[in-house]
Amino acid sequence: MSLILCAALMQSAFLAAEPAAAAPQEVAAAKTGVLPATESAKKTEAEAEETYAKAHRVTVKTGKPLVVMVGADWCGPCQTMRRAILPRVREHGLFRKITFAHVNVDRDKELANQLTGGGAAVPQLVMFRKTKNGWARRKMIGGQSVEAVEKFINEGLAMDADERRAEAADPHANSDIDPARDENRRG
Repeated sequence: MSLILCAALMQSAFLAAEPAAAAPQEVAAAKTGVLPATESAKKTEAEAEETYAKAHRVTVKTGKPLVVMVGADWCGPCQTMRRAILPRVREHGLFRKITFAHVNVDRDKELANQLTGGGAAVPQLVMFRKTKNGWARRKMIGGQSVEAVEKFINEGLAMDADERRAEAADPHANSDIDPARDENRRG
Protein backbone atom coordinates (compact mmCIF):
# COMPACT_ATOMS: atom_id res chain seq x y z
CA MET A 1 0.00 0.00 0.00
CA SER A 2 2.73 2.49 0.89
CA LEU A 3 4.49 1.63 -2.40
CA ILE A 4 1.33 2.55 -4.33
CA LEU A 5 0.95 5.78 -2.33
CA CYS A 6 4.61 6.65 -2.95
CA ALA A 7 4.22 6.06 -6.71
CA ALA A 8 1.08 8.19 -6.80
CA LEU A 9 2.82 11.05 -4.96
CA MET A 10 5.84 10.85 -7.29
CA GLN A 11 3.58 10.88 -10.34
CA SER A 12 1.65 13.94 -9.14
CA ALA A 13 4.92 15.75 -8.28
CA PHE A 14 6.29 14.91 -11.72
CA LEU A 15 3.15 16.18 -13.46
CA ALA A 16 3.17 19.41 -11.41
CA ALA A 17 6.80 20.03 -12.37
CA GLU A 18 6.12 19.92 -16.15
CA PRO A 19 6.37 23.33 -17.81
CA ALA A 20 3.04 24.94 -18.71
CA ALA A 21 4.30 25.81 -22.20
CA ALA A 22 4.13 22.17 -23.28
CA ALA A 23 0.36 22.07 -22.96
CA PRO A 24 -0.49 24.10 -26.12
CA GLN A 25 1.83 21.93 -28.21
CA GLU A 26 0.21 18.79 -26.81
CA VAL A 27 -3.21 20.20 -27.69
CA ALA A 28 -2.00 21.06 -31.20
CA ALA A 29 -0.51 17.59 -31.58
CA ALA A 30 -3.76 15.99 -30.42
CA LYS A 31 -5.73 17.96 -33.02
CA THR A 32 -3.33 17.64 -35.95
CA GLY A 33 -1.13 14.69 -35.08
CA VAL A 34 1.93 16.88 -35.74
CA LEU A 35 4.06 19.03 -33.48
CA PRO A 36 5.22 22.24 -35.20
CA ALA A 37 8.94 22.02 -35.80
CA THR A 38 9.88 25.71 -35.94
CA GLU A 39 8.44 29.18 -35.56
CA SER A 40 8.41 29.58 -39.35
CA ALA A 41 6.41 26.35 -39.66
CA LYS A 42 3.87 27.72 -37.16
CA LYS A 43 3.70 31.00 -39.06
CA THR A 44 3.27 29.22 -42.39
CA GLU A 45 0.36 27.17 -41.07
CA ALA A 46 -1.46 30.36 -40.11
CA GLU A 47 -0.56 32.19 -43.31
CA ALA A 48 -1.52 29.21 -45.46
CA GLU A 49 -5.06 29.47 -44.15
CA GLU A 50 -5.52 32.71 -46.08
CA THR A 51 -8.63 32.33 -48.14
CA TYR A 52 -8.66 32.37 -51.88
CA ALA A 53 -11.44 34.98 -51.87
CA LYS A 54 -9.36 37.38 -49.77
CA ALA A 55 -6.26 36.79 -51.89
CA HIS A 56 -8.25 37.32 -55.10
CA ARG A 57 -9.60 40.64 -53.79
CA VAL A 58 -6.05 41.78 -52.92
CA THR A 59 -4.80 40.75 -56.37
CA VAL A 60 -7.60 42.61 -58.14
CA LYS A 61 -6.93 45.71 -56.02
CA THR A 62 -3.11 45.70 -56.21
CA GLY A 63 -2.43 43.98 -59.53
CA LYS A 64 0.05 41.63 -57.85
CA PRO A 65 0.17 38.12 -59.33
CA LEU A 66 -1.79 35.53 -57.34
CA VAL A 67 -0.12 32.23 -56.44
CA VAL A 68 -2.37 29.48 -55.10
CA MET A 69 -1.14 26.20 -53.68
CA VAL A 70 -3.71 23.51 -54.29
CA GLY A 71 -3.05 20.61 -51.96
CA ALA A 72 -4.50 18.13 -49.51
CA ASP A 73 -3.93 17.21 -45.87
CA TRP A 74 -3.22 13.55 -46.74
CA CYS A 75 -0.60 14.44 -49.39
CA GLY A 76 2.98 14.12 -48.14
CA PRO A 77 4.53 16.36 -50.82
CA CYS A 78 1.80 18.96 -50.12
CA GLN A 79 2.73 19.02 -46.44
CA THR A 80 6.43 19.31 -47.31
CA MET A 81 5.65 22.27 -49.57
CA ARG A 82 3.52 23.95 -46.86
CA ARG A 83 5.84 23.32 -43.93
CA ALA A 84 9.33 23.40 -45.41
CA ILE A 85 9.51 24.82 -48.94
CA LEU A 86 7.04 27.74 -48.90
CA PRO A 87 8.31 29.15 -45.57
CA ARG A 88 11.80 29.39 -47.04
CA VAL A 89 10.46 31.07 -50.19
CA ARG A 90 8.62 33.52 -47.92
CA GLU A 91 11.83 34.16 -45.93
CA HIS A 92 13.61 35.04 -49.19
CA GLY A 93 11.06 37.84 -49.75
CA LEU A 94 9.19 36.57 -52.80
CA PHE A 95 5.81 36.57 -51.04
CA ARG A 96 6.01 40.37 -50.80
CA LYS A 97 5.75 40.51 -54.59
CA ILE A 98 2.73 38.21 -54.89
CA THR A 99 -0.54 37.40 -53.19
CA PHE A 100 -0.72 33.86 -51.81
CA ALA A 101 -3.52 31.51 -50.86
CA HIS A 102 -3.88 27.83 -50.08
CA VAL A 103 -6.83 25.78 -51.34
CA ASN A 104 -7.49 22.32 -49.94
CA VAL A 105 -8.74 20.07 -52.73
CA ASP A 106 -10.77 17.94 -50.30
CA ARG A 107 -12.55 20.91 -48.72
CA ASP A 108 -13.17 22.91 -51.91
CA LYS A 109 -13.01 20.54 -54.86
CA GLU A 110 -14.93 22.80 -57.27
CA LEU A 111 -12.64 25.80 -56.66
CA ALA A 112 -9.55 23.58 -56.88
CA ASN A 113 -10.74 22.25 -60.26
CA GLN A 114 -11.38 25.78 -61.54
CA LEU A 115 -7.97 26.99 -60.41
CA THR A 116 -6.03 24.05 -61.84
CA GLY A 117 -8.05 23.73 -65.02
CA GLY A 118 -9.25 20.31 -63.92
CA GLY A 119 -5.90 18.78 -63.07
CA ALA A 120 -6.20 16.20 -60.31
CA ALA A 121 -2.52 16.02 -59.28
CA VAL A 122 -1.45 17.65 -56.02
CA PRO A 123 0.40 19.66 -54.99
CA GLN A 124 0.03 22.30 -57.64
CA LEU A 125 1.21 25.87 -57.55
CA VAL A 126 -0.93 27.97 -59.85
CA MET A 127 0.05 31.54 -60.70
CA PHE A 128 -2.47 33.98 -62.12
CA ARG A 129 -1.37 37.32 -63.48
CA LYS A 130 -3.44 40.00 -65.09
CA THR A 131 -2.87 40.66 -68.77
CA LYS A 132 -4.61 42.92 -71.24
CA ASN A 133 -6.63 39.89 -72.40
CA GLY A 134 -7.70 38.62 -68.98
CA TRP A 135 -5.91 36.39 -66.50
CA ALA A 136 -2.97 34.22 -67.57
CA ARG A 137 -2.42 30.97 -65.69
CA ARG A 138 0.84 29.06 -65.13
CA LYS A 139 1.13 25.82 -63.20
CA MET A 140 3.81 23.86 -61.44
CA ILE A 141 2.83 20.31 -60.51
CA GLY A 142 4.34 18.11 -57.81
CA GLY A 143 6.57 18.63 -54.82
CA GLN A 144 9.38 21.03 -55.68
CA SER A 145 12.58 22.43 -54.22
CA VAL A 146 12.91 25.96 -52.88
CA GLU A 147 14.94 26.87 -55.95
CA ALA A 148 12.32 25.50 -58.37
CA VAL A 149 9.48 27.39 -56.62
CA GLU A 150 11.51 30.60 -56.60
CA LYS A 151 12.29 30.17 -60.30
CA PHE A 152 8.59 29.57 -61.04
CA ILE A 153 7.56 32.74 -59.18
CA ASN A 154 10.39 34.85 -60.62
CA GLU A 155 9.59 33.76 -64.18
CA GLY A 156 5.95 34.69 -63.61
CA LEU A 157 6.96 38.06 -62.18
CA ALA A 158 9.23 38.66 -65.19
CA MET A 159 6.36 37.82 -67.57
CA ASP A 160 4.13 40.17 -65.60
CA ALA A 161 6.70 42.99 -65.85
CA ASP A 162 7.15 42.38 -69.59
CA GLU A 163 3.37 42.43 -70.11
CA ARG A 164 3.05 45.70 -68.17
CA ARG A 165 5.80 47.32 -70.23
CA ALA A 166 4.07 46.19 -73.43
CA GLU A 167 0.71 47.53 -72.20
CA ALA A 168 2.30 50.87 -71.32
CA ALA A 169 3.77 51.09 -74.82
CA ASP A 170 0.39 50.23 -76.44
CA PRO A 171 -2.09 53.08 -76.00
CA HIS A 172 -4.88 50.84 -77.32
CA ALA A 173 -4.50 48.14 -74.64
CA ASN A 174 -7.80 46.63 -73.54
CA SER A 175 -8.65 47.96 -70.07
CA ASP A 176 -12.31 46.88 -70.07
CA ILE A 177 -11.70 43.42 -68.62
CA ASP A 178 -13.47 42.60 -65.35
CA PRO A 179 -11.09 40.44 -63.26
CA ALA A 180 -13.93 39.35 -60.98
CA ARG A 181 -15.69 37.50 -63.79
CA ASP A 182 -15.06 33.75 -63.74
CA GLU A 183 -14.03 33.42 -67.38
CA ASN A 184 -11.22 35.92 -66.82
CA ARG A 185 -10.12 34.43 -63.51
CA ARG A 186 -9.89 30.90 -64.88
CA GLY A 187 -7.40 31.64 -67.39
